[in-house]
Amino acid sequence: MDENIIEQYCDNLWMERGLSKNTLDSYKSDLKNLHLWLDKKSKNLLNCEREDLNIFLSYKMDQGNSVTSVIRFLSVIRGFYSWSKENNKIKYNPTDLLESPKIRRNLPINLSEDDVTRILNAPDIKTELGVRDKTILELLYATGLRISELTNLKITQINLTDGLVKVMGKGNKERIIPIGQNALNYIKIYLNKSRAKFIKTDNNEYLFLSNKGQPISRKSCWKMISSYAKINSQKKKISPHSLRHAFASHLLNHGADLRSVQMLLGHSSLSTTQIYTHVAKERLIQFHSKHHPRG
Repeated sequence: MDENIIEQYCDNLWMERGLSKNTLDSYKSDLKNLHLWLDKKSKNLLNCEREDLNIFLSYKMDQGNSVTSVIRFLSVIRGFYSWSKENNKIKYNPTDLLESPKIRRNLPINLSEDDVTRILNAPDIKTELGVRDKTILELLYATGLRISELTNLKITQINLTDGLVKVMGKGNKERIIPIGQNALNYIKIYLNKSRAKFIKTDNNEYLFLSNKGQPISRKSCWKMISSYAKINSQKKKISPHSLRHAFASHLLNHGADLRSVQMLLGHSSLSTTQIYTHVAKERLIQFHSKHHPRG
C-alpha cells in the first residue's frame, strides 16, 4: 500500500509542480526509506505518529547524515503528509509541531578570480577532450549554471548570434542568461572542431557528450573539475557548484545588484542568494586591509 501511495504523491507533484525526474526520484527514495523503517516496526506511512518520525529523524542523524540532509528529508515528508491530509488519506498530520534540526549556514567555498583562472586554464586545448572540458568550465563560470542544467543542455538552447543560453531550471522555470565572449568563443570552437569526435549515435542533440557519445553525466563533470583543481594545487574541495558560487560572488564583488544575481542563478527566493553577499563583503574587507594605508 505504501509504495502505491508514494507513486500517487509523486505523480501529483509531477502534474502540479512539474518537478524534474531527479527530484522525484529523490523524493521516492526518501519516502521508501521511511516506509522500510516503519515496516520493521509493523507500521506504515499512513498510521505512524509524530513520535515515530522523531525517532526516525534521530536514527538518520545517528547514521551519520548531515543536518542539511535531515532537514531536506523532513521537508519531503512534510509535503507528503500535507498532501495526504488534504486528500483525506489521514485524519491527523504527524509532522504538525515536528521540530526541524537547527542548521548553521556555512559560507560557500571562496574561489578568488585567480583560482578560477588557473582551473579554467588547466585543460589541454590541443586535444578534443581538452577543448570540451575547457568549454564546460568556461560556460559554468560565465553563466552560473547548476551542473544538472549544464548536463541537460541541448544545442538548440544556445543562441550563438546573441550570445545567450536558455535554461530550464528547478520547477521547469525558464531563464535566459548571457554567455559572455570567452565562453561563447570556446562553444564555437568546440562545435566546429571538437564535438564531432564524441558523436557515436544518432541521438546527439545534447551539447556536451561523453567519450561514449552519451550526454555527459554530473559525476563525470564532478571528477573532471576536481582533477583540474588538483593539477593546480587547489587545496580546497572544488565541485561544479564551486564555479556557480564563484560566478555569483565575483559578480557582486564587481558591483552587480543582488536582485539581478538572483535572476541569473534562478533562485526563487532572494534569501537564498543573500549568502553570497557575505562572501563578497569578506573579499572587500580583505582587499581593504591589504591595500588601504590605514587598513
